[in-house]
Amino acid sequence: MPQTFTKSERLCSKKILGELFKKGSASVRTFYLFPFRILYIPQPEPGPDSEPLLPAIVITVPKRIFKRAVDRNQIKRRVREAYRLNKVLFSQTGTPPATIAFLYTAKQIISFEEIEKGMKLALQKM
Repeated sequence: MPQTFTKSERLCSKKILGELFKKGSASVRTFYLFPFRILYIPQPEPGPDSEPLLPAIVITVPKRIFKRAVDRNQIKRRVREAYRLNKVLFSQTGTPPATIAFLYTAKQIISFEEIEKGMKLALQKM
């Protein structure tokens, strides 16, 4: 599996985003693992001969906590890089979810090592 982050892995559909962030939705699963709150929609069970697709992801950083766009962009870059390096964990754990939202919940900018550690644990838990 190549360690790239392609356009097809970015979640851009407003319809799917609305479904993912809809309160009380039965299809959305969620859990908290520092520094993230993760929302995801599981993939339907694939057939025996089909290969599971990589999930589409979205990364959000709150503007209320990080007022400057430079800080929000730095956090998004770190989260995106941690995901790119560790998405191979999906092939080891089974079928990946269809869509994932990573909501950054820490109150300050944390190091890449801490973000990567949280990302590894989150990807293994899904």
